[in-house]
Amino acid sequence: MSTLERARCSLKAHPWALDAALAAGVLVCMIAGSFVTPRGNNGVTWGIRTPAPLSLLLMLLAAAALVFRRRASRTVLAVTGTFSVVESVTGDPRAPVAMSAVVALYTVASTTDRTTTLRIGLLTMTVLTAAAMLGGPLPWYAQENLGVLAWTGIGATAGDAVRSRRAVVQAIRERAERAERTREEEARRRVAEERLRIARDLHDVVAHHIALVNVQAGVAAHVMDKRPDQAKEALAHVREASRSALDELRATVGLLRQSGDPEAPTEPAPGLSRLEDLAGTFRSAGLPVEVARAGQDADLPAAVDLAAYRIVQEALTNVQKHAGPGAKAEVSVVRVGPNIEVTVLDDGPGGQSAPGTGGGHGLLGMRERVSAFGGTLTTGPRYGGGFRVHAILPVKTRTETRTTAQGEPA
Repeated sequence: MSTLERARCSLKAHPWALDAALAAGVLVCMIAGSFVTPRGNNGVTWGIRTPAPLSLLLMLLAAAALVFRRRASRTVLAVTGTFSVVESVTGDPRAPVAMSAVVALYTVASTTDRTTTLRIGLLTMTVLTAAAMLGGPLPWYAQENLGVLAWTGIGATAGDAVRSRRAVVQAIRERAERAERTREEEARRRVAEERLRIARDLHDVVAHHIALVNVQAGVAAHVMDKRPDQAKEALAHVREASRSALDELRATVGLLRQSGDPEAPTEPAPGLSRLEDLAGTFRSAGLPVEVARAGQDADLPAAVDLAAYRIVQEALTNVQKHAGPGAKAEVSVVRVGPNIEVTVLDDGPGGQSAPGTGGGHGLLGMRERVSAFGGTLTTGPRYGGGFRVHAILPVKTRTETRTTAQGEPA
């Protein structure tokens, strides 16, 4: 951040200081203008004059009033306008006290609506110009009198233009935020609807075929000893029903795959037992990976074992994509009581993408995996650089815990 930007932010954070600086600047301009007068018969030449003590006092009071222009803009306009009228009537030579009224009018116009600006601006222009033309020592057609009319009009117009620009920028910002919220809500709604539809399809498929398998298995068990031929026929129906269920499940879940995705693997689902092999693939790609395992994780449920493996895989993928060249990764899998804790650290300067940014959904996918087991996921930058992914997965899922509790004797 440059020095100018830092100064601007500091002034925005301290509006009193900004208003005091503006008032001081206006005071300097008014005093400088009160010592100079244009005169001459052949064109305009500049001369030195001495302002009256009353003019100096009015300039000082008007500048002091501008310090409060944000807190009571209309009151400040009334006060500076009164001082300007007094100077227009009594000042000879006249001092530019009306400059403070122009600044106050700009403030009013920039903080109110256009109708109020028009009404107050016309009133201010009329009063100051009439006082200068009718009550001042100069002829009514003097350039100084017309200058009062011009400068008050410029102050009102500039303030209204600033207010309009602020309103347009705010409206654009609100529309953008509203559109972003609408897109996010629509995306969440569609995802929820799609998940509900797929869940219903899976429920129908599984419930129908498992019911058939249950009935045929019961028949086979009942006639196994007395009528083995009929038992074989029932088992054939079981086999056919299970094959049909697998086909329909594959077709339903296949709807979630995108074009170009690899075919579903036929080998068993990976787990933490293949963690070293996973780290080796990333080492071959140029990412140094250290793996540390402590505790017993060989008896993990298959779903928890797969989720822990996928979390490590996704975290290491994010390290390779976002951490930058020269980064190193550390993987830790520890069994702590009823939980398995998975930690992936890196020391790269790039960090990892937040959910929903950069077109990726890595952290979001990890969070959904962990939430499915009732665990917790913590992600964020590390002190001194790098990124940290820490997942806590309960070894027993909520369904298993509930089943165990129901099976215990009362």
